[in-house]
Amino acid sequence: YMFLPIGFGGIYLNEILVAKINANGVDASDLNVMKAMALPALGMLCGLLIAVFFSYRGGRNYDMDVLAKAERVDASYSPRTLVMALVAIVTAFVVQLWLGSMILGALAGFVLFNLSGVVRWKEADDLFTEGMKMLAMIGFIMIAASGFAEVMRETGEIATLVDSSVATIGENKALAALLMLVVGLLITMGIGSSFSTIPIIAALYVPLALQLGFSPLAIVALVGTAGALGDAGSPASDSTLGPTAGLNVDGQHNHIWDTVVPTFLHYNLPLLGFGWLAAMVL
Repeated sequence: YMFLPIGFGGIYLNEILVAKINANGVDASDLNVMKAMALPALGMLCGLLIAVFFSYRGGRNYDMDVLAKAERVDASYSPRTLVMALVAIVTAFVVQLWLGSMILGALAGFVLFNLSGVVRWKEADDLFTEGMKMLAMIGFIMIAASGFAEVMRETGEIATLVDSSVATIGENKALAALLMLVVGLLITMGIGSSFSTIPIIAALYVPLALQLGFSPLAIVALVGTAGALGDAGSPASDSTLGPTAGLNVDGQHNHIWDTVVPTFLHYNLPLLGFGWLAAMVL
């Protein structure tokens, strides 16, 4: 979503990032947002490749008895079911782009799963209910994070944090870019959503970046990266809660050490470095 203006990316890049930058004094309507966010997205890709080929290429020991109790041992897979699953995913994606609705796209994929027989009719209710239970837990945590974000807004602590950083910057653009990204990381880590962070930091960062002489593309990269920083490494983010909800089905996955810390190290640190580089070169 940081790079491709499709689905959530369309919401994040066009409806939130560009709109809030426009509202705070920089005309970003005609800018190539993909060009501005290419380097930060490349940083996340590099972090993913490091995780896949180096950090986590080794095996992991599981308690197979516990796993057997949690796993659906009666589930069977065939080339047909895998192909239909792929077709359902593609259908959901196409319908979403065609009609501009993620809800209708998801509905099309779910209906195709049922009509193709991949999910049996008698099992559909149970699978749907289990999914709702998982999302209810995620939603509860995100509601709490949203409340924390509102407290930060109302108390004015975010402005205080930014102002204290500005006081040490002076005219140093490199230091300014780094501090803005670090502050964005701290804010998003607490809120848990890059989508909710952009409206907060755009009002503070855009005038500051203009005063320091950053180009419009660099401002887009700064604000977009600052908003995304911390999302993957926040304990209250849907980017970490979702994987944990699935991987912890057998009770052998730790949310902090197995999801939050790895995603923070492999996504946020490269994103911080590449986002700073984008602000310097654009």
